[in-house]
Amino acid sequence: MGKGANNLLSADLNNLATEPLPKTLISWDEVKKHNTKDNCWIVVNNFVYNVTSFKKNHPGGAKIIEFYAGQDATEVFNAFHKDFDRVFKFAKCYKIGQIDPNDKSNEKLSPDVKEKVEKEIAIRKDFKDVKEAAEKMGLFKPSYTFYFLHGIHIVLFQMLGYYILLNYGSKSWAAVLLALACNVIAEAQAGWAQHDYGHSSMLSKPKHNNYVHLFFMGFIKGASADWWTYMHNMHHAKPNVIEKDPDVRLEPFFVVGTVEPRRRAEKNVKQKKKNYYPFTIQQYLFPIAAPLLFPLLFQWTTIRHAIRRNKYLDLVSMVPMYILHFWVTYATFQSVLKCAVYFFFVRLFESAWFTWVSQCNHIVMDVHDDVDYDSWLHLQIKATCNIEKSWFNDWYTGHLNFQIEHHLFPTMPRHNLYKIQPLVKSLCEKHGVSYVIKPLWRAFYDILLSLKKSGQLWKEAYDELISSL
Repeated sequence: MGKGANNLLSADLNNLATEPLPKTLISWDEVKKHNTKDNCWIVVNNFVYNVTSFKKNHPGGAKIIEFYAGQDATEVFNAFHKDFDRVFKFAKCYKIGQIDPNDKSNEKLSPDVKEKVEKEIAIRKDFKDVKEAAEKMGLFKPSYTFYFLHGIHIVLFQMLGYYILLNYGSKSWAAVLLALACNVIAEAQAGWAQHDYGHSSMLSKPKHNNYVHLFFMGFIKGASADWWTYMHNMHHAKPNVIEKDPDVRLEPFFVVGTVEPRRRAEKNVKQKKKNYYPFTIQQYLFPIAAPLLFPLLFQWTTIRHAIRRNKYLDLVSMVPMYILHFWVTYATFQSVLKCAVYFFFVRLFESAWFTWVSQCNHIVMDVHDDVDYDSWLHLQIKATCNIEKSWFNDWYTGHLNFQIEHHLFPTMPRHNLYKIQPLVKSLCEKHGVSYVIKPLWRAFYDILLSLKKSGQLWKEAYDELISSL
């Protein structure tokens, strides 16, 4: 279905690279054949690249390239990169040809698919204009004052928590709770800060952002920066796409969306397991699972990732956080067990904060299979929604209340996201694309409603399949 779709989309981008055209002309039918991890071709600006050998060295991880194997990766490439000249210069050795301008793959499309593809072409053109407008408005330029003050407030909360714990923690449980609140705020806000630097939102060169990213992710949070980059890039490349976005791979405890519940039911029936885990109660399980995500899963997977991938700098950056935390808490409690309990509760509340915010923008939206002709706008916006702007929402969510704009422009400094919102809303209105925005409380509540609906769909499919045996 998508062989000609890529040809139609790519031919209308009007942003071909400026270097001389390669002599080899390649059809989209040929490109589509190279769509596996062991045989991986991608198309950027109508040029075809064989990145099979390169992807393992890709700074953003191999998976993100594999997701676009046999597809047009132009828009995702433009969204993720800032240093285009350097990247294109490096990519020359992987270039194997150009898409044939006379390719006839589009003639194989059915009328309904062709209509959808033509709509995506129009969206791509207009989105390109919006991005150019954002660049002219200076929205990709950071406020160093904002990032400095945000970083300082994180360090101050962390130090304040340790100060209270050292000086008053052994005398008063109220002081321990106040210190805990300060440390949780520092850890949660460091999570939003590292998110900015991980997207290269502040400094012009990615490697310089990586150093600051390492500080917040390693020294403040005690986690691997490379692990976050690997996981988060997959999420941004194919948000809410089944089997590609790690944020919607929630098995074995949750099913999400409208497609996955039936597939999970079919799998359960094939396994011939009666009285299988009832997904009809998953909306009650989420408030319990959300706080446990960090202390029971992420805490260990991030360290394991760094060890398995030999990310020694990540490991070294984590050590000071654990030494400092243990020194402060042991000096207060004089007990290793109590030190561990305090650390567990920091992770517990930090996890709840992060999980509710991150999931309210996504799992309540469309969870779907990959569609290779989707425009960047359509791919991102059907998987994301916004939360209303307020000073508290901006701070509490790390400006991810503008999740739509962030997904469309992942390298845009977050303090500028609200400025591009009117243009994005206007673009969506023009093309009949749903733009969802809601209050914070409603966004949280919709998580539970969405899980309830998906659980019911699973139950209906499961009962139907069982009765047909």
